[in-house]
Amino acid sequence: MSSSHRMDRHQSTVSDSGSDRFASTPNAEGNAQLLRQKNAEQAGSLPGSPPDQRNNNLLVLEIPPSTQAVDEGQIVTWMSLPHKGQLALLTFARLSEPLVQSSLRSYIFYQLKSFDKTLPDSTIATQAGIITGAFAAAQLCTAILWGQMSDRRGRKSVILLGLAGATLSCIGFGFSTTFYQALIFRSLGGALNGNVGVMRTMVSEIIKEKKFQSRAFLILPMTANIGVIIGPMLGGLTSDPVAAYPGLFGGVKWLEKYPYSPPNILSAMILAAASLAVWLGMEETHANFTHQEDYGVISSRKIASLWRSLLGKRGNGKHEYMPINGDDSNTPVVELSPLSANSTKRVSPKYSNTLSLRRIFTYNVTSTLISHALLALGMGTFQSVFYTFLSTPVYDSQSRPDYTQHLPFVFTGGTGLSPREIGFSMAVLGLVGIALQLVVYPAVNTRLGTVRSWRIFLYCFPICYALTPFLALIPSTSAPPAEKTGFIFWFTLTSLILLFVLGRTFAAPAAQILLNNCCPHPTVLGTVHGIGQSASAAARTVGPALSGWVYGVGLKNGVVGITFWVLAGFGFLSCFASNFVKDGDGHEVRLDGDDEAEAEADKTNRSQIQEHVR
Repeated sequence: MSSSHRMDRHQSTVSDSGSDRFASTPNAEGNAQLLRQKNAEQAGSLPGSPPDQRNNNLLVLEIPPSTQAVDEGQIVTWMSLPHKGQLALLTFARLSEPLVQSSLRSYIFYQLKSFDKTLPDSTIATQAGIITGAFAAAQLCTAILWGQMSDRRGRKSVILLGLAGATLSCIGFGFSTTFYQALIFRSLGGALNGNVGVMRTMVSEIIKEKKFQSRAFLILPMTANIGVIIGPMLGGLTSDPVAAYPGLFGGVKWLEKYPYSPPNILSAMILAAASLAVWLGMEETHANFTHQEDYGVISSRKIASLWRSLLGKRGNGKHEYMPINGDDSNTPVVELSPLSANSTKRVSPKYSNTLSLRRIFTYNVTSTLISHALLALGMGTFQSVFYTFLSTPVYDSQSRPDYTQHLPFVFTGGTGLSPREIGFSMAVLGLVGIALQLVVYPAVNTRLGTVRSWRIFLYCFPICYALTPFLALIPSTSAPPAEKTGFIFWFTLTSLILLFVLGRTFAAPAAQILLNNCCPHPTVLGTVHGIGQSASAAARTVGPALSGWVYGVGLKNGVVGITFWVLAGFGFLSCFASNFVKDGDGHEVRLDGDDEAEAEADKTNRSQIQEHVR
């Protein structure tokens, strides 16, 4: 291959059932340098991202670090993200919590009401807040432990345990017949699920370059919006089928006894499918465990091999490849080599010392955790009380002749929406969120930067919180106590949802990036994400529980907006706290042996590159 060859873009694809595609964008200078390095048999320093580490027996394309990633001058797109297959599996696994949460919110008010129909709406609102907070409270107690376990035992096993716990929690909650049974199963689901922090850690280990972070860390929040679309559909369409579809399900005894079990059964089935997909396809990302045997991945290879043999395909999958386009005379020759079980893979530094828990809490880590908790407090509390507010019956002066409204702050009542309509409003929220995240967020984040865009869009939250209770005063085409209807009402509701989603679109992924980058040492990355999840869980425990109680008191005393206005105050506090956060580099604290570990890893990787070029 001549060093004078030039190519704008070259792509080679390794083909096999279940394998990913590998793309490179080499330049002439990089190729020439690599050839000179080979001929002189000298070690060089090649900046860039590490090549793809695939734990398989397939034919792989070994690409130097300088050609694996998109060049700095090129525009980063969704298609340029590396390791899309692994990110897709993480997305499917992450879908569990937002799917269950959003499904639950569409009918929880009515499920709790079914336990005891004699309870007033104010008590049901308090119970809804306690149920929501119980999940986060349990996560608060265990999230750091799950993070530490992922640092010591690997990421994949922790995720599988979390998915199993969520599945068990769904089934138990769906078949609960009392408030305390439902509370126990929601708490169990929170205690056994530390997946959010571990998945954020995996994203940072899969995607190491900062130029990809704005999109890679957007995937998990985007998954929340997907869950917000699917979950309400599951909850609104399948809850209490006997009452909703009497012609189809009337007389079915178990559905009459457990009217809210169908959406939970469907959620459990999705979680079980995600568990199977993770076990079969997800690869360990912790550097200390990537070389261990993975029986799930081994099983998926055997299944793929059996499937190929049943279809009568030739080859065993170890040396198959898709040829590159040879029409271009400037296309360089690329060597392909089979990766056996004994092949050398690009290694990450193995640090001999681990940062102690006491030294984790640097100034930037502390500031980031406080901001992270305040953001979680606002979003978690609002989503809990917002859907309770939408379910609350519309104020009817005939039913409370002794009460008089005094605008602008003394008024009561909700919007009286049914589970189906609440599900529709949540689906709108999810669709708007996905559109913003795919189209608007990357462009704005690239222009403004992570920290600046985060600080600006945090102001969306207090404005949304303060205006939400005034939905109760919007004119309706139907007379109270019927649910609110009409163009003006739905336009106002959609506008508020848009404002909330706009803030969440920019704040949630930015908060994850800042939490990841504030980690003071790579050996405690999982622990830092676990602490972040605990801080978030603490906020989501206190917020919904207290807001449910305050909302009930406000509803009873004719000031339904008090919870939202207090929440707006915390929203402004979150904006103020963001000024103390900076974007870190993930290695603020240096320990003895760090330099040696990095030098050894760099030496090994440079030797790999030279060997594969030969």
